[in-house]
Amino acid sequence: MKSLVFIGIFFLGLYCSFSQETEVKAVDSLYKEDQFYAGITYNLIGKQPAGLSQRGFSFGFHLGFIKDMPINKKRNVALALGLGYSYNSFNQNLLINKDAMGTFNYSILNDVYTYSKNKFSEHLIEMPFEFRWRTSNATDYKFWRIYSGFKIGYVFASTSKYVGDLGNLKYKNIPDFNDFQYGLTLAAGYNTWNFYVYYALNPIFSNNAKLDGQSMDMNAVKIGLMFYIL
Repeated sequence: MKSLVFIGIFFLGLYCSFSQETEVKAVDSLYKEDQFYAGITYNLIGKQPAGLSQRGFSFGFHLGFIKDMPINKKRNVALALGLGYSYNSFNQNLLINKDAMGTFNYSILNDVYTYSKNKFSEHLIEMPFEFRWRTSNATDYKFWRIYSGFKIGYVFASTSKYVGDLGNLKYKNIPDFNDFQYGLTLAAGYNTWNFYVYYALNPIFSNNAKLDGQSMDMNAVKIGLMFYIL
C-alpha cells in the first residue's frame, strides 16, 4: 500500500510537470493557478511525552481541490479556500488498549515487550485556507511560489493496531482522538515540486487520553512534498 502511494504521487508529479510544459492555451487575462493539490509527508510527533519514541516510517498522503482567488491586478497574490482528504499514520511505542469496561488505556511499550507493529492512523476531511504569492503570469507555467496558510481537519475515522507479544490488538474509531485538528501550513517551491510543512496547533488526543495520569499534549508535524495542478 505504501509503495503504491509513493509511486502514484511521484508519477503524478512527473505527469503534471510535463503536461504544464507542453500544453498550449490561449492567453487568459483572468487566469487562476493551482486548482488541485496532492502531497506526501513524513509524519513526526511533536511535544512527545517522556518515554515515547517513533519507530519505522510514519507517512501521510493528502489530496483535494482548492479555489484560487487572485486579489491584485497582476494576479500573483491570491487567497485560496479548498476541500480535501488526508490520511496519516504514526508508528511509535504508545500502546492503546481497551479494558473490560470499554475504557481506553495508554502506556509506553518498554524493551520487555517485542512487537512487529504498533501504530495509530487517522482519516480526515480537511479545509485548507492559503495566502498565496507567486511569480506567475498568464502564459508561464514555471514559477516560484510561497503559499502560507491554515488548515482545519475533521477526523472521521481512526485506527490503532498492535502486533506482538501481547497479541493482535486493533481498535477503530477511538473516541479519545480530537475530532477537529488544525494547524499552520507552508508550501514553497518552483514549478510542480514544492517543499511542504504542517505544524498542528492542537494535540492529537483529547484531555480524556491519559498517560501516567497526565494529558498527552503531543501534536502532529508533517514534512514532505506538495504538488499543485491546474
